[in-house]
Amino acid sequence: MSRISPMLLKRAAFSTSSGGFNATAGKGSTLQNALSKRAARYSWTKEELRDIYYTPLLELVHSAQLQHRKFHDPTKVQLCTLMNIKTGGCTEDCKYCSQSTSNNTGLNAEKLVSLEDVVREAEEAKKNGSTRFCMGAAWRDMNGRKSSLKRISEMVTKVNELGLESCVTLGMVNAEQANQLKDAGLTAYNHNIDTSREHYKNVITTRSYDDRLATIKNVQKSGINACTGGILGLDETQEDHIGFLYTLSNITPHPESVPINRLVPIKGTKIVEELDKPEAKKLDFEDIVRTIATARIVMPTSIVRLAAGRYTMKEYEQFLCFMAGCNSIFTGKKMLTTYCNGWTEDKEMLRRWGMRPMKAFQRASYTLS
Repeated sequence: MSRISPMLLKRAAFSTSSGGFNATAGKGSTLQNALSKRAARYSWTKEELRDIYYTPLLELVHSAQLQHRKFHDPTKVQLCTLMNIKTGGCTEDCKYCSQSTSNNTGLNAEKLVSLEDVVREAEEAKKNGSTRFCMGAAWRDMNGRKSSLKRISEMVTKVNELGLESCVTLGMVNAEQANQLKDAGLTAYNHNIDTSREHYKNVITTRSYDDRLATIKNVQKSGINACTGGILGLDETQEDHIGFLYTLSNITPHPESVPINRLVPIKGTKIVEELDKPEAKKLDFEDIVRTIATARIVMPTSIVRLAAGRYTMKEYEQFLCFMAGCNSIFTGKKMLTTYCNGWTEDKEMLRRWGMRPMKAFQRASYTLS
């Protein structure tokens, strides 16, 4: 394993926001109150989240691991594989996305793949130990796509027949469309909020923040699990990380899984141009850990997934993310249009850590008595 960064160790006992030890982490603090809860809470304030987020890093990660062990089996990790079933041509203007027609990445739009292609990829994923198979299509929404939704519903049913959990991300869906996917047996629907409400307008303008929340509500009302997280590294501030967590932690119920993505800058996307500016805000790895740890503490029953950009992390960095409360990863070939760590590499890493794959349809969580 790679040597742990001396700078990160130095920061571990001190809060970077205050420049010194956070004496409020003791009895009666927001952190201790959060750790004392025996069930999920859905009414967090930004002030409370700020108190937790800025806890000295060593105390924060330790507390997140304690919380994780209260609600989950610490030896189990969910292995997910993502397949791009419809590439490119999306009319949304997300500055980070290679599949948006607003960006100049040279990616050509393709048609929806065949059912046979999905089954073949799902079988390979299962053979390699993945238990959740996710399918992504680059669309704004499913309006006017009855034929495509029917085909995707068939894909969901086939994936389930293989004994895998199924997940799709298709853009915005209404209540009727969500119910159709539920009838097909869909396990989870991914729809991220990306960032804080305040920073969102700087990232995308063609879909509102409330549009995203409406889709999440439609999904949850249908009985499908919501897979909802975001992306770190979009020229946001630490306060945006807190705002991002504020939205997530006040969704009732919490998302079943919370994917945390580290931006993979893709040439030709507008976000790359912005991040190249001298005044651009650079994402510190410490803030990834703080975001994960805070998510684990305030959304204790959710699966926290280390998603896109994990391949850019050294093994000790991934290890710290798991210590902070992660218990799921994407593994396999690719994540939509970006690189992904491979099955063999990941299984060997997890073996060294003493972790085993979580079984499909069996959450590795504890019931508190």
